[in-house]
Amino acid sequence: MDTPTYLAYDYPLLSMFWTMLWLFLWILWFILLFRIIGDIFRDDTMNGWGKGGWLAFVILLPFLGVLVYVIARGKAMGGREIEHARKKQQAFDAYVRETAGGDSRPSRAEELGRLAELRTRGDISEEEFQRAKGLVLNDDRPSTPADTTTTGG
Repeated sequence: MDTPTYLAYDYPLLSMFWTMLWLFLWILWFILLFRIIGDIFRDDTMNGWGKGGWLAFVILLPFLGVLVYVIARGKAMGGREIEHARKKQQAFDAYVRETAGGDSRPSRAEELGRLAELRTRGDISEEEFQRAKGLVLNDDRPSTPADTTTTGG
């Protein structure tokens, strides 16, 4: 039994905190590196050679490249990030409006066409048709088109 046994007290608490700090800073640096690479590709004002140059600088000399990029273009990074988030939110809002049927009320022409079809089939009388037509043309429409086709009897 000549092999030394390493126990928990062989790695002091302060060394553990120091190691965790360096690990945290290393992960933080990687997150910053990937955000910078994303910002390089997102920037519409920079041409292809500029993007290639910054990308090569950030990849070949990572610590220096990240530091110089943050100093030179860091302020505009936030603006581009906000603009990107705004565009994503607008696209999402447009998708929700389109999917949910943004304007749920049909147009006057659609309502009049539906009323004429109901009259032709005999589902509503001429009097009911004229009353519903007056409501549609006066823009005093009920919230649902089914309300115009129901009778009181």
